[in-house]
Formats: sequence, structure tokens, C-alpha cells
Amino acid sequence: MAKILLVEDEDALREIVTFNMQNAGHAIVGTDNANDALMILEDFLPDLILLDIMLPGLKGDQFLTLIRANAKFAEIAVIVISAKSSEKDIVRVLEAGADDYLTKPFSMKVLLTKIMVILKRSRVEKVDSFINYEQIAIDENNHKVYAAGQEITLTNKEFALLLLFVKYPRRVFTRNQLLTTIWGYDAEVFSRTVDSHISTLRKKLGESGQAIKSIPKIGYKVE
Repeated sequence: MAKILLVEDEDALREIVTFNMQNAGHAIVGTDNANDALMILEDFLPDLILLDIMLPGLKGDQFLTLIRANAKFAEIAVIVISAKSSEKDIVRVLEAGADDYLTKPFSMKVLLTKIMVILKRSRVEKVDSFINYEQIAIDENNHKVYAAGQEITLTNKEFALLLLFVKYPRRVFTRNQLLTTIWGYDAEVFSRTVDSHISTLRKKLGESGQAIKSIPKIGYKVE
């Protein structure tokens, strides 16, 4: 099962695609405009976006450019569905970052096959590199962290702390557990070092840092 965001202003087509995606076992959310789609992305992080180009207000190609420029959404697969069929239009959209292009009218079987192929390829390439929690996204393979779409520079210890918290949300870690896991119980390290690193990490993450909760006399957790 995949999570799919459908951005299509033709009501009938949106209903047909939604019906077929649900029948295929996918979870799908649909909207008729790109502005709403941007807001939906914050709460419903999809595996794939089905995107019409000719939309009211913010156009599909503009929406595509915006998400490709946002680290949190840049790796989401996108299939463009459009009535435009010229070579120029197709090449332009693919160069803008679309993974595939399907001209209207189209076969649902073809669409489902394209989705299956793209998701399979995407999962092989990602190898679960990104770990997401609320507004925080961690690219474990490339050692990068993003908060609300902005890249944050962390030290190795800060990165290791955040990765541990995000991998095990709502789990409480004592200071001793953190010392053992992150510092290896270095003789020079004391519990105040943990507190100091957590404090700095929170500040660097901005509002997202509020997710790191202090448990009095025990330790910390992400919630």
C-alpha cells in the first residue's frame, strides 16, 4: 500500500482515480488545487503525487518546482497527468523534476502500473535513508537533518542524539542510557554533558526542538 496525493481539478476524473487507487489498496487524498496540496503535504506525507499541470491558481509546474526545492518533499515521486501532449511540454515537466508523464485520457491499468514501477524503484534507491518525525526529517545515509524544510547543521553527537530519539519516538531514555549509547561511557563525560547537548540541539531545531521533552530526574524523549 502507498500513500498518494492527487492534485486534479476535474471532479469526475479525481473521483475515478480515487476509486481505482482505493480498490488497489492505496491510501489517497485528493484536492482540486495546488495551494491546498501544499498544506496537505505537511500532515499527509505521501509516497507519490499525481499532479495535473493546468490547475486554478498555483499551476502544477510551479507546485512541482516548490516541492523539489524543499528538502522535506524533494524525494517524493511525482507522476504528471495532463491533457498537454506536445514533446515540448513533456520534456519541460520532466526536466522540472517529474518522475513520469501521462497524457489524458489514460488507462487506469497503465497508471497503476506506472505507480507500481516508480514506487518499487524509489524504495530500492532510498533504502529507507530518510526518517521523518513531525517537522523533522533525517537523511541518515548523507548525515543531514532538516527542520521545517530547512537544513540544520549538527555536530556528530547532536546528530546521533536526534537520530536515536526519532527512531524511537515516545520512548524515554535515561541520561545513563544516552551516555552509554552516544558517548560509550567516556570517563570524561557526565550527565550535565547530556543536558548541554540536548539544550543546544533544541535551539538549533527551533520550534521543532520543542518535541524533545525533559522527564524530570530521569532523562528525555521525543513526543
